[in-house]
Amino acid sequence: HLGPAGAALGTTLSQALSVLIALLAIRKRRMISLQKSDLRPQKAVMGQILRIGLPVLAQDGLVQIGFLIITIIANQRGLTDAAVGIVEKFISFVFLVPSSLLSTVSALAAQNLGADKPERARQTLWDSIALALGFGVVAAIAIQFCVSGVVGLFTPDAATITAGANYLRGYIFDCMFAGIHFCFSGYFCACGKSGLSFLHSILAIVLIRVPGAYLMSRLFPQTLLPMGLATAAGSLFSAILCTL
Repeated sequence: HLGPAGAALGTTLSQALSVLIALLAIRKRRMISLQKSDLRPQKAVMGQILRIGLPVLAQDGLVQIGFLIITIIANQRGLTDAAVGIVEKFISFVFLVPSSLLSTVSALAAQNLGADKPERARQTLWDSIALALGFGVVAAIAIQFCVSGVVGLFTPDAATITAGANYLRGYIFDCMFAGIHFCFSGYFCACGKSGLSFLHSILAIVLIRVPGAYLMSRLFPQTLLPMGLATAAGSLFSAILCTL
């Protein structure tokens, strides 16, 4: 009965438990030999980490800000928060697949590049793109037939279901295109070129995603479908930039 604070506490405690289990597993199986000297910062190593990590940090932060702006645009139309919030959470769930492929490409491509096998790194990229695109196509088609049922799982309100269903019908195509540029981003990071990943993401937000959502909101005030399509257009733009 703690309300939102209980949900936040549950999340924090689950993360703490994950860390504890990981540490116990490492100690029990002796997967890593940890010494005090290992905890001393090394400038060369930290510099390399930051060169790759800072662009990724900035990218993720600005992408989230972009989505916040889109949510604000939608909510200012007088629609209930639930419609947009439900769709955002459902999309986050669906995006677990493209996100996992990003991590997969980053890890496997980096291993192959380190082993001086760039052709295998590139094959990892193309195979992952094929998987991501295939999943996105299936998800986009399937949602069109059950979109009201999906939104209806979270709310009984008919107006919210209608608004959310229209938004999700367009937004779901983002999964298809995002899977492509997610895989490219993982590959860029494996190559140590995380700045390219940052560049395409920011250009998509500034040039397509946010302006498109605002424009569609003004041109089509009765439905959220065009706003969802504008979001997907941003990912399509990123996928094209990455391919180029």
